[in-house]
Amino acid sequence: MLFKSLAQNKQPNIIFLMTDDQRWDNMGCYGRPEFYTPNIDKLASEGVVFDNAYYAVAICMPSRVTMMTGRYNSNHRVGFVAPDDYTLSQADFSKSYPAMLKKAGYRTGFIGKVGFTVTQETTRPSTPKKHFYKENMGTTFDFFAGSETRDDKGFVFWPENDTQLQDIYKPGRENSGRTLRTGEAMQRFIDTQPKDKPFCLSVSFYAVKHDANKDMYMPDFEQFKDVDFSVPNNYVEGENEKLPKVVKENARGVYLHRQRTAKQEQYQRLVRRFATQGYSVDDQVGLLIEKLKTKGLLENTIIIYTSDNGRFQGTHGLFDKCLLYDEAVKAPLIIYDGRMDATKQKRRENALISSVDMASTIVSLAGLKPTESMQGKDITGVLNQTQDMSQWRDTVFMEDLFLVDMFKARANPNADAINEKLVSENKSYRARGVRTKKWKYFVYYEHNPKIEELYDVENDPLEQNNLATNPEYKKELKKFRKQTEYLYQKAIK
Repeated sequence: MLFKSLAQNKQPNIIFLMTDDQRWDNMGCYGRPEFYTPNIDKLASEGVVFDNAYYAVAICMPSRVTMMTGRYNSNHRVGFVAPDDYTLSQADFSKSYPAMLKKAGYRTGFIGKVGFTVTQETTRPSTPKKHFYKENMGTTFDFFAGSETRDDKGFVFWPENDTQLQDIYKPGRENSGRTLRTGEAMQRFIDTQPKDKPFCLSVSFYAVKHDANKDMYMPDFEQFKDVDFSVPNNYVEGENEKLPKVVKENARGVYLHRQRTAKQEQYQRLVRRFATQGYSVDDQVGLLIEKLKTKGLLENTIIIYTSDNGRFQGTHGLFDKCLLYDEAVKAPLIIYDGRMDATKQKRRENALISSVDMASTIVSLAGLKPTESMQGKDITGVLNQTQDMSQWRDTVFMEDLFLVDMFKARANPNADAINEKLVSENKSYRARGVRTKKWKYFVYYEHNPKIEELYDVENDPLEQNNLATNPEYKKELKKFRKQTEYLYQKAIK
């Protein structure tokens, strides 16, 4: 029996939890117990843990839009830099999973970092000074407590007359922190949930991004302040001479590594702080689950836990994200379905999953049909083990459209011309590629000549030996070039 009988005929509640910049292996259930995440680990032990989940794009704004709309970055074109620096139109937002569930009778909520802007018509640039959340998202969300990047700047909430929400986000409140405030808002959403409606709550934690004291709940730092964290074998102290010249000379992750993680002591300082924030998130996940149990809601609730992108933390001689190595593009993904019999959960899943699948999957879990605009797969068959895996995908597509010089020029009215100049000067490291269980291929396609990287990730999981120039792998190179172009053409349609 797949689902528990009491919940069989009900639309499930759905909670989508997303952290910010949390690397896939920075938690116990993914093999690094020094990152103390007991509640997430328990959720993982009772649900399905995906070991081959990847981001279609690994930077926050486009990644969030991809997961909410089920569309690739080259399709929705919402991002930080020209020429793909559009806002998301209301028409496109109306086809996102929260809007679809709202129309189907769900009570919808959003808490935390929005990270992108919805406007009446799509416009450029994508980072306006004001966001007008209530005007542009008020018909989609019944409950909202969020802002663009941090909850102490440009914060908006509704219902405006909710005195407990007012108290949670009261300026200058003591013994608080951004993750605790997010957790309290989650609790408030559950406490105000009517008994006769299903709900869909999307939570985007501000953690684990940034590392200043104000970004952390400092009491949680005590247990990590003297921990020596393991150092990945592909961590590079100082410069990484193996990186392509265009990356070494132009990518943000290179100079941020020099500033932040190029020395072992810098690495340890930062990772302790990221672990602190991960633990604070974990604590709120535990409190959320207890609240669902107390309210009698857990047996009919699906919880999805992921992040928006990874982070290098010194591996490959890089900090930051975006580039298509696994530390940036591999995703943590845990799905717990309270309706599902335990015999169908409590397992790890090896199927290839893309972040573009999230919208189609959430819509399907609610009993609805994904829109034609959604390009991802519905993974519910993988979840409940009814999918014929011989018919499942063997490849995921990924891309990186970010250039730091274009980010610096994002408000410049001549951004397109600046972009064309960067490309003509061979300074573009935009990339796209594919990942299978055995292979990783990507190409810096605007560089002349094109620069390619090919890894046998089955035997070289840390991506240390680029095989693209090895004549023994001409056949694989030809295959993945063709596959990348094919999937890109599908993505832009």
